Amino acid sequence: MTCAVVCCGAVCASGFVGAGSKPVPLSQGEVDRILHTGAAAAGAALRSQVEFTLGESVKVTSGPLSDFDGEIVDVNADQQKLKVLVDIFERQVPVELGFDQVKKLD
Repeated sequence: MTCAVVCCGAVCASGFVGAGSKPVPLSQGEVDRILHTGAAAAGAALRSQVEFTLGESVKVTSGPLSDFDGEIVDVNADQQKLKVLVDIFERQVPVELGFDQVKKLD
């Protein structure tokens, strides 16, 4: 059951929506997903332990520049971002990409 309260010209909702008047608690999995913590966040941190070095050649794997090759000019490990020089129309253009958007070339 919900109630609408009018105060200062604005309508504010109070009460709970759903079956009955008792709220249903969130499970720990739902809380972890909302707060980006728990096992899912730990798995993401372990998955992103790829090492990139300056001057290394990479291929863009996702986004509008997929299948373009480039050279790494800056590595930001804290934010898991790379600055890559990509050749577009015979010009080198700096592009900021995530670690998960590139793969190393052999």
